[in-house]
Amino acid sequence: MITDLDGLQDRYTDYLSLIDRRVYKISDHAFNMEEIFAKSKVDCHKVIVSQSSYSTEDNVFDGAFAIYDIAEGELVEKGIVRRLSDKDNRGFDGMNHSMVFTWSDDIPNDTWAFASGCATFYNTGLPGDCNTRMVRYFDEDRFEIFATKPIKAGDELTHTYKSLSWRTVFVPMEATLKANKSDTV
Repeated sequence: MITDLDGLQDRYTDYLSLIDRRVYKISDHAFNMEEIFAKSKVDCHKVIVSQSSYSTEDNVFDGAFAIYDIAEGELVEKGIVRRLSDKDNRGFDGMNHSMVFTWSDDIPNDTWAFASGCATFYNTGLPGDCNTRMVRYFDEDRFEIFATKPIKAGDELTHTYKSLSWRTVFVPMEATLKANKSDTV
């Protein structure tokens, strides 16, 4: 959890006020931010990226955090992906690259993509432990991320990686998550 969120919000006061879903007038044009967000293919205005709360002294990495309280079932973020490979073009193997997304239901998978917005920075957890879920629209190369439980401003956002149990790069991570869970039970 980000504990200095009040300070962060103070630094972004102007930005946050622009995205507060009001109608704004710039020159002679009126803008309704809710309409703009609805039309955009990418919307991650509820999320920031900062050092992950799961980082250690020896392994520092980033995570995605909620800027606002987010209700269960609410859309947290939406975005698009760009494919790096597929069944017809196997030039990229994502099995050993943690920053790309599994972009099919096939196992083994040959379709890998990178995502827009903050999605790449959501860390993972075991099923049932995460506060978001990603819905993938493979044919449209887009995704939506929804809250699976109420999320407080400052909470780190996590979702269970689709390939957590079989992708080479994630196998050690899944083992660590399971071991940590059994230690707390």
